[in-house]
Amino acid sequence: MRIARIEIGGAPRAALVSADGESAQLLPRELDVLAVLTASADERAQMAARAEAEVSLAQVHLLAPVQPPTVRDFSVFEQHIEGVRMLGGQRRVPEVWYESPFCYFSNPHAVNGPGAQIAVPPGCRELDFELEVACVIGRAGSNLAPEEASAHIAGYTIFNDWSARDLQLAEMRLGLGICKGKDFANTLGPWIVTPDELEPHRIGDRYDLQMRAQVNGRELGSDTLANMAWSFEELVSYASRGTWVRPGDVLGSGTCGSGCLLELWGRHGREYHRPLEAGDTVSLTVQGIGTLTNQVTAGPELIRLPRARPRPRRSPSHS
Repeated sequence: MRIARIEIGGAPRAALVSADGESAQLLPRELDVLAVLTASADERAQMAARAEAEVSLAQVHLLAPVQPPTVRDFSVFEQHIEGVRMLGGQRRVPEVWYESPFCYFSNPHAVNGPGAQIAVPPGCRELDFELEVACVIGRAGSNLAPEEASAHIAGYTIFNDWSARDLQLAEMRLGLGICKGKDFANTLGPWIVTPDELEPHRIGDRYDLQMRAQVNGRELGSDTLANMAWSFEELVSYASRGTWVRPGDVLGSGTCGSGCLLELWGRHGREYHRPLEAGDTVSLTVQGIGTLTNQVTAGPELIRLPRARPRPRRSPSHS
C-alpha cells in the first residue's frame, strides 16, 4: 500500500496511490494518514474498500505524506562518513562511529513535500541535498528490541535532509550540534510505502533498494539501501531506548554513499559540482518507493546580530 496526503479544496486528504503512481483513491474525510498508519493490515484493507473518488496525481498537489511530531536523523552509511572525512584530509572513519548508531533531532515544523520550493536559508552560500530513506512509526513503543521493532514500522518514504554546509560547519565548532545548518527544510515523499511492498527487495534485515540523486538532470551519486550499517529495526530500537517512539515519528537513515555534495567534494574536489543555487532542481529516486523532486529558490536576506556582549558584572564567587 502507498499512503499519500493530497491537497483537495485547500485541505489535506489521505489517499491510496495506485501501483503505477499515476492516480490515487481518496479515503473518507474522517480517515487521516495517522489513522491509516496506526491501523492493522486487516483494518487498512477495510479502509481501502471505503475509498471514494479517484484522482490523477498529475492534477493534484501532493503534500508531505505525514506531519511528524518528531524527526530523528541518523548517519549509518560508512561510505558517506568516509567521504566527508576526506574533505578534511582524513581517510579513516572515527572508531566511535562503529560503536552504535547516533542521531540528532531535526525540525518537524520545517517539513515539506514533493514539488515544494526550498528557499536558500539566510546567509548560506553552500546549500546541499541529502539522499536518505526514512521509516515512519505506526505504533508506540519504548525500550524495544530490534526483533520487536518491525511491528512498529508503518512504512518508508524518501527523505531529503537539506543542509547549509557553511552554516553547519561553523556551528559544529562549538560542539553543541547542528541548528541553523539543518532546521530550515526537510522534504518527505512522495508517499509512504508499507513494508509488505518492499519485501521482494529484502536481504536479511536490509532492503536492497537502488538510490539515485540528480541535480538538473545530471546524476551525481547512487548507492543501495542495503549498505546501511544498522537496520531500521535497530534504529527504532536505539531511538526508543529510555524513551518512546510514537505514531508519525520519522527516523531518517542518514545520507547514503555519494548521496550529497559534501561527500562528493571530499572524494572529487569542489569542482565536481558547485553548491546548489536558486533555480536548481533536485530529484531523489529510491527503487520501490518513487521519486521526490524539489526546486531551490532564493531565500530571505540575513538579519545580522551583534557579537556577544561583555558580562556587565562578575559573580560574587569570582570577585
